[in-house]
Amino acid sequence: MGFSIIKGDITHQSVDAIVNAANTRLLGGSGVDGAIHAAAGPQLLEECRTLGGCETGKAKITDGYLLPARHVIHTPGPIWHGGRKGESLLLAGSYRNSLELAATWSCLTVAFPSISTGAYGYPVDKAALVAVSTILDFLPTHPEMNITMVCWTDEDKAAYEKAYKKVLKDREKKEPHRYD
Repeated sequence: MGFSIIKGDITHQSVDAIVNAANTRLLGGSGVDGAIHAAAGPQLLEECRTLGGCETGKAKITDGYLLPARHVIHTPGPIWHGGRKGESLLLAGSYRNSLELAATWSCLTVAFPSISTGAYGYPVDKAALVAVSTILDFLPTHPEMNITMVCWTDEDKAAYEKAYKKVLKDREKKEPHRYD
């Protein structure tokens, strides 16, 4: 079982699957989504057109094409509305459903970006708590998996490291870990 937090470019990760912070249409966009589509080549968009989109918090999988990753797991995260519209539950769903899909497809190494924290406006510190908690909830039942959080900036990496420490500390104290 492994979980790591790094600074890097998700399109350069040599893993079984990278996760794409997609929009619900799955037809490319800006930020991570645009970078993944550009790096994977036009075949990714062609396959995504056959998927019929994806609901927020759910996940679908495609081939990785020109990426070093074998697969791309596409998950639309929630748009931030101040935390009043179930954003934390939807974001947890994005991580959990991506991990479940990875396990179904025998992906033992998975790299995540910071879902919903770009154009969708989810505060990184809040998103990091949801992401880390969800990943750590998943790993005990899938000890063979290695999950990497790939952060684009030093600030994002620091937020995820801080969240990791907080989640571990809360679990030591056996405090509930609802992070919305």
